[in-house]
Amino acid sequence: MSMAAVGLLAGMALGFAGYFGGFGAFVLVAALGAIGFIAGRFLDGDLEPGDFFRSRERGDRRR
Repeated sequence: MSMAAVGLLAGMALGFAGYFGGFGAFVLVAALGAIGFIAGRFLDGDLEPGDFFRSRERGDRRR
């Protein structure tokens, strides 16, 4: 499935939740969608748990 189709489905789900359930349902669907997206990335192997906990390396650049 293309990313455009996935985006279309996600937008439609958020639109229906916002229209029929109000703002609270919209936020709930958006949060659960984000959690599902991150879980899917973990299962695909694109993310590792350490990616959220490691600090970014800045190199020798100072301001």
